[in-house]
Amino acid sequence: MKTKRIDGTLFESMLREGLNNLYASEREINALNVFPVADGDTGTNMRMTLENGIRCAKSTEKLCDYLKALSSGMLLGARGNSGVILSQLFKGIYLELSRRSVASPMMLRNAFIRGYKAAYESVIKPVEGTILTVSREGIEYVIHNHKTLSDAETLMEEYISAMEASLDRTPDLLPVLAEMGVVDSGAKGYIAIVRGMLNCLTGEKTESSYNYRDHGESKNGISADLSKFDENSDFIEGYCMEFILQLMKKPTYIAAFDAGELLAVLEKHGNSIVLVQDGLRVKVHVHTRKPSPIIDFAQKYGEFLTFKLENMQLQHNEYVDDRARERAEKPQKSEHKPIAVIAVVNGEGFKRIFRELGCDLVIDGSSTMNTSTDEFLSAIRSLDADRIIILPNGPNMMLASQQAVKLSGLDNVVILPAKTPAQGYYALAMDVRDSDDIEKRIAQMQRGIDSVDTLLITPAARDFATKEVKGHENEMIAIADDDILFSSKDAVETVVSGLKKLDGFEDRDTCIFFRGANADASLDERIRERIEEEFPLIETSFEWGGQDVYDWIIGIS
Repeated sequence: MKTKRIDGTLFESMLREGLNNLYASEREINALNVFPVADGDTGTNMRMTLENGIRCAKSTEKLCDYLKALSSGMLLGARGNSGVILSQLFKGIYLELSRRSVASPMMLRNAFIRGYKAAYESVIKPVEGTILTVSREGIEYVIHNHKTLSDAETLMEEYISAMEASLDRTPDLLPVLAEMGVVDSGAKGYIAIVRGMLNCLTGEKTESSYNYRDHGESKNGISADLSKFDENSDFIEGYCMEFILQLMKKPTYIAAFDAGELLAVLEKHGNSIVLVQDGLRVKVHVHTRKPSPIIDFAQKYGEFLTFKLENMQLQHNEYVDDRARERAEKPQKSEHKPIAVIAVVNGEGFKRIFRELGCDLVIDGSSTMNTSTDEFLSAIRSLDADRIIILPNGPNMMLASQQAVKLSGLDNVVILPAKTPAQGYYALAMDVRDSDDIEKRIAQMQRGIDSVDTLLITPAARDFATKEVKGHENEMIAIADDDILFSSKDAVETVVSGLKKLDGFEDRDTCIFFRGANADASLDERIRERIEEEFPLIETSFEWGGQDVYDWIIGIS
């Protein structure tokens, strides 16, 4: 029997099957990286974004209620550009169905329309040949060819078929895809989700089932070692407390919720605070040594839907470099400053360098797990400044940071578009910290970003061929401004030849190398000698960055 109505329970089942199907294709989607670089994570970002939405959404027959919680969870959990766009697609679906307990096929069709429009609106400069194009062209085909729809299966089948045809055309719209011989990975991931949703309706289950237990939010999948905290331990770090509070309308609760009063209690007893209200639900994150006053106060307004309390001292003792703390959950509420800076970097060396340059909060930007919207929110809320500056230091961090700023409701947060850690480094180096002129300082940091080009050196993750360069797996490649400039088996030759291909390199003054975790340190001197020999007027310096993917990140100014 064909499906003529979809309620919250059915939509949840469809979405869980969508997650299963996405998970089954995750490696394939990750491999569709435009560049042959081992940081392809589109599938992972989309999977974690969708999973966070499903985790946050309570099972309910009312479709609108389920979609509201799903959308909120996806917005906060969005990782990477692909995850942010996916969260916006489902935000549009929620907005269209926000008053519907059930949806007809035509209503669901309209929700897909609202979804792509919300996604387009979320991107400052939409690029065609991506998930945006595919989601739009897919539903436009359905609109033009089906004036009415009697069942959801027909809608989904036609939608998927049109999206797959659009996916095949993405290289025609985005030259870099054609050059690398791939289709858009984000679009392929979205199609995998929608196909899984259709599979739920038709009974064609995905063979590999996604296991939430294996992919949950425990640190690196490892259980805490309880022996690291005993009766003789110091208790300095306190607790990490997170909860979602359902505001209640019963007479035993305070009816008029006041976010300001709750925030005052959180600030009195804790720090690293995030408070986000979504209708009659409130999400809170706080670090505190005294959780009970916060719990007691919150229960005056409602009851907890979810609640987590973790001993951060145990985590600190177990992991000296705890990822959760590095992702902005640890910092104490800072003293008020004119400017406070948040930066995303990967590598212990980069973290040290950025802190020494005056960065107030460093978020660990892993090569395989991009910073989520919620982590940016935590970072923003933990700082007290007239102006908060975010240095994303990677193009895949940009949309999540923008979404976090929007959700924060603050008007004093500025994102400076540093696309690489080298640009972020120069932004901090150019900051005039002893000046009281905030706008002048921000302009100076922007000039630092504008003054530097970046060359990235890394082993190729696969064979590749562009119009200008051919290479094989494990050969060293030089990348600048989304172009592969040179490839060679010799790392030193790749560095020097890549630098030569930069416009006007011979007229530059300085060249700073940030060495990665996997690079051969003995090659630094050989690189220095080659550059001094061929470009004696260019000053070179070398720092240990410790980043995962790139053997060298080179800033040229």
